[in-house]
Amino acid sequence: MENLLKRITINENICNGKPIIRGYRITVKTILEYIAAGETVENLLMAYPFLEKEDIDACLQYAVRAVDNETHFFKCRSSRHHVGTATA
Repeated sequence: MENLLKRITINENICNGKPIIRGYRITVKTILEYIAAGETVENLLMAYPFLEKEDIDACLQYAVRAVDNETHFFKCRSSRHHVGTATA
């Protein structure tokens, strides 16, 4: 996994310092948004021929790491519980 994450770079002069793929002007967020919208890896690779499958995998691993390092709370209309809290 660490090798995949080496594909993600941050350069203050490219895309306002957002995480990007191997120095290209395409952000990790862009790829994740496409995947979340149901786009296939194959279509992404055709749309962005300079990308490799490992770049897409790196974006997914980056997202896993980002979520793993944060605490997320969801507001529910009928509950004040946060994710991971058992309800009585």
